[in-house]
Parts: sequence; structure tokens; C-alpha cells
Amino acid sequence: MMKDLLLRLLIGVLFFGVAVLPVGAKTVRLLTIGNSFSRDATQYLADIVQAGGHELIHCPIVVGGASLELHATLAATNGVYKNGCTLKQHLESDKWDYVTIQQASLKSHDIATYRPFAGQLRDFIKKHAPSATLLVHQTWAYRCDDPRFSATSSLPGEPRSQKEMYEGLCHAYRTIAAELGARIIPVGDAFYMADTDPKWGYRPDTKFDFKNARPPSLPDQTYSLHVGWRWSKGKLTMDGHHASSAGQYLGGCVFYEVLLGESVVGNPFVPPGLDPAYARFLREAAHRAAAWR
Repeated sequence: MMKDLLLRLLIGVLFFGVAVLPVGAKTVRLLTIGNSFSRDATQYLADIVQAGGHELIHCPIVVGGASLELHATLAATNGVYKNGCTLKQHLESDKWDYVTIQQASLKSHDIATYRPFAGQLRDFIKKHAPSATLLVHQTWAYRCDDPRFSATSSLPGEPRSQKEMYEGLCHAYRTIAAELGARIIPVGDAFYMADTDPKWGYRPDTKFDFKNARPPSLPDQTYSLHVGWRWSKGKLTMDGHHASSAGQYLGGCVFYEVLLGESVVGNPFVPPGLDPAYARFLREAAHRAAAWR
């Protein structure tokens, strides 16, 4: 499929001066407003879209750790992002098919942090990109062994486990999407579904000797959808927040299902180094999550 698409594109450029997509191909224009989680979830999206015989035009607005409040405040004050453009300029720069918003992961379980900022962003997007469909990108829960779940916190409602974080964010995203009249991109559902699968789910390595570990030795992190343990400046550190290559692929597959409205199960793109059987499971998980929604 990929070779056929590239051949058609090459012929179109040589003979017509433009790239001609196959019959039935779609061009999707996407603007994502978020943070590192939106970047992770769309890391492989263009590859997946291309492998499916379609074209993606994507403008990512990424601010590390950004919440809905931050983006809403920048919109209201005409504030600029690092590239020197305002949200208004981004929204008016193309005729977007879809615009996505998401909450910062640390706040994702708390519905109070979504209001009134999600509604303000919806209204701003509707004003400056009236033809775009608003989608709510549901982020994912942290890995089950993330330090967040073992730390003592005085914050009310702070999740004490991956399950509690997932249930909290699931409720919050469903509630705010209903208030906005928007669809959800259920990346968080797909993550939890895959993470808790009896065969393919991640399980912490209980035999690894953390006290005496030396680089580059790492615990077994097979099937981890999160970055997890890694060596940094001679220290063993944990990132149970951000997506690994497998998690990025899963997120991209969910986005594909929602944006293209077709199954990703037979899509031929697989990131380098990812086991083909595991990749198929992730595509099936994305399909089930999207169908469930």
C-alpha cells in the first residue's frame, strides 16, 4: 500500500506538477492545542495516515505542561507562543477540519480545573475557526509504578493508583465533552485497556535490584506504554508520565480512527523496533477504544 501511494504521488508530481492522492483518499487538516501529551499522541500520526493512503496537514501547538487555563489565558490576552504567533493567528492560518484541546495530565482527574477554560477555548475556536470540528483529546493515566501513586499528598482527590487516575480523568473528560458538545479522542481509554490486558499489559519487574543497579542495566519494561526507567546523568530516573514509542503508536492509532473514520487494524505502518505482533494488538486496542466511544 505504501509503495503504491508513493508511486501515485511521484507520477502526479512528474506529469501534473502536483501530488495526486489515490481515489478515495482524504486530506485531514488538524490543529492540536496541548502539551507534550498531544505531541506524544501525534508522533506517528502522519506515518499512519500516509500508510492508510491519506494525507495529514498538522499544526501542533505544544507548551510543556500546559493546562487548559494557560491556553485559554493566552487566547484571551492575545498572548504569543514561542513561534511568535497567537492562537487566533494559528486558528485563522488554514481551514482546519479538526481542532483538539486537552487538560494537563496532573489536573486531568479534577473536573473543576477544566472550567471555565474548556468552554472559553471552545467559544474562541468557534469564532476564529468556525468550520472546524472541536475534539477533546483524552489523555492517559500514569504508569502503575509511577512515584505519584506512592507519594503522600494532602491534595483532596489525588489519585492513589493508575486505576483511580484513569477513573478520575475518564469521568472528567466525559463530563466536559458533554458540556462542550464535542467528541472524545479516547487515547486514555486505549492506554488503560492495553495496560491492563492479561497478556500484553505492562507488569513491574519485582526482581530488579534498584539499590545496586549500574548503567546501562534497567528493569524489564516489556510492553510499557510509558517511558519508564532510564539513566540520566548517571542516575536511574523514572518517567511514568510520557509515552514510549509503543504508547505514541497507540495514541496515533486512536487519532487515526477518529479523524479518518476508518479502522486502523490493517494499517501497515509499524514504528522501527516495535514487535509486529504487539503492534497489531495496539491497533486492535485503538480500534476497540474508538468503537466503544
